[in-house]
Amino acid sequence: MALLEVSQLDVRFALRQGEVRALRGVNFTLERGERLGIVGESGAGKSVAAFSLLNLIAKPGFIAGGSIKFEGKALNTMSERGLRKVRGNRISMIFQDPMMTLNPVLSIGEQMVECLKAHRRISTKAARAIALDKLRQVQIPSPEKRLDQYPHELSGGMRQRIIIAIALLLDPDIIIADEPTTALDVTIQAEIMALLLELCEQHNVGLILITHDLGVVSQVTQRMLVMYAGRVIEEGPTREIINDPQHPYTQGLINALPQMATPGEKLNQIRGSMPSLSNLPSGCAFHPRCDFINRTNGQPRPACTEQVPEFVTSGNCRVACHMVAELIEDRRLKEETS
Repeated sequence: MALLEVSQLDVRFALRQGEVRALRGVNFTLERGERLGIVGESGAGKSVAAFSLLNLIAKPGFIAGGSIKFEGKALNTMSERGLRKVRGNRISMIFQDPMMTLNPVLSIGEQMVECLKAHRRISTKAARAIALDKLRQVQIPSPEKRLDQYPHELSGGMRQRIIIAIALLLDPDIIIADEPTTALDVTIQAEIMALLLELCEQHNVGLILITHDLGVVSQVTQRMLVMYAGRVIEEGPTREIINDPQHPYTQGLINALPQMATPGEKLNQIRGSMPSLSNLPSGCAFHPRCDFINRTNGQPRPACTEQVPEFVTSGNCRVACHMVAELIEDRRLKEETS
């Protein structure tokens, strides 16, 4: 049994104009100590998936179907009291903006001690000792001094290290990191990701990394999901997907990396933009932007515009694409007739 199992997750938002499906049939698992990346453009559903895991979807959003199981226990139907024992304790989350996460009127030490006391019967002195140890682990300089400082007195990189230290306070089994380096410069980003990777390996902590940066995913994760318009469209080992992407959308994301462009030329890009979840195209949601769609007489092939593609297995990966499915079927028929 996997540490975390997400099955047919369906998340919706009840708006005046009707329900909008933010996630559609999302499935994935996470083993103990495994590092999983979830990538895609803004609006793909990455953060909604992350917040759903801890049932943190704010109204008018709600989990409409599917299941989220942690050690076999369903989180999406668990009581609020039961969830409080899991959130921050067994599963921690690192949010995008540390200034929005940290309380500006409490010192770093007060916030860390409060977190520990919320989940453990522990004295203030013992809690401060644990907090100090975690600050040392994330390589905060002068940790004794930082405990008594306030968030505004620290740099962005140091605040993010403190957020990681808070996430590790209660020795969780899983850390969910939602764009953890968005507000940092490139050199600090690399340091933070290297630190997070090292800590996860040392403590055998499972990591779910939400990002749009394929470079970070390729360096940190072992397995990845590619999301588009609320659906997973490709999944498999990170190295295999990066080296040989199957879905046209994944190919477009990789081709858009700066290092894939010819020096002096414009960067590659995927034409168009992510569709509105309230007005998704019929069939494959990516077909209006797809450069590889099979066309007859200049028109898109009916399968792509009318049918939602099912997953097919290609190597160690699973891909939801009609074109890939046809290529696999053609290959199979050729092998049978040869």
